[in-house]
Amino acid sequence: MNLNQITVPSIDVAQSISFYEKLGLRLIVKALPHYARFECKEGDATFSIHQVEELPEGDGVYVYFETTQLDQEVERLIEDGVDFDQLPIDQSWLWREARLKDPDGNQIILYFAGDNRKNPPWRIQE
Repeated sequence: MNLNQITVPSIDVAQSISFYEKLGLRLIVKALPHYARFECKEGDATFSIHQVEELPEGDGVYVYFETTQLDQEVERLIEDGVDFDQLPIDQSWLWREARLKDPDGNQIILYFAGDNRKNPPWRIQE
């Protein structure tokens, strides 16, 4: 089994398209006002947005995008007017992360984990 795509809710798909293009995703399907799909710069997974009448309550969706150039990407995005809730910081789980929210409040984490993403020191051994 392989992960195909993640879909997040949005009140305004057109506004979200602009945000995710700024992040560097490539728009491949634009079915306004209801839906949009993107390709990531690396890998085969896709990411999509679907229109909803009302956003879910609570913490909502957390989406992680990995980049080997985390600090440079964050600098680029800040220069492009993107606001961050947390600038890059080394976490105790051995990832470096920056956090921001998309226009609908979905939590976006830009990070770099390298080999620790799938092989942390506490990985369960078979």
